[in-house]
Amino acid sequence: MKQPVLIVFLVSFFALISCEGPQPRHPVKRSTTSATQMAIERNKKLLKAEEKLIKTVISQDSTNTYYQSNSGSWYHYIKQNKKATYTPQPGDLVTMTYNVLSLTNDTIYTMEDIGIIKYKVDKQKLFTGLQNSVKLLKENETATFLFPSSLGYGVPGDGDKIGINMPIKSTIAVLKIKKEKDSLL
Repeated sequence: MKQPVLIVFLVSFFALISCEGPQPRHPVKRSTTSATQMAIERNKKLLKAEEKLIKTVISQDSTNTYYQSNSGSWYHYIKQNKKATYTPQPGDLVTMTYNVLSLTNDTIYTMEDIGIIKYKVDKQKLFTGLQNSVKLLKENETATFLFPSSLGYGVPGDGDKIGINMPIKSTIAVLKIKKEKDSLL
């Protein structure tokens, strides 16, 4: 009679042990790898070198007054519209044109190559610097912007004429701004 009691006890014991339920998974702790840290340091050095190059270009241009944007580009006005007060807001439709040059003024894409485009602010994809810069201009204004590669076409370039990590210059002309609320009517 001792054997059946032992068997019942063992079966009960194993049944209780197996009823613990699922164990929660803990997040995997990952430290920054040395490769990632090296890439971060390389990008910081690259940005610093590109900013130095841009500042050199600015210092050699005594005819224009440059402004630094909050996004990290520099620009000067070619044509200002002192009467206008409205700058494009997210969702507005902007009719514009732009070109792309190297910092040494070699033409990469002309305004004619690109043509007149209609851009829905922050709703369509353009290179980062252009997306940020169009919001600084009012209707009928034109300005030239200097972008580090991180605000231009970045590491890959454009796969055609713009090379890897290439800082660029772009003249942007805002022709018309159609406010989002107006375009809904």
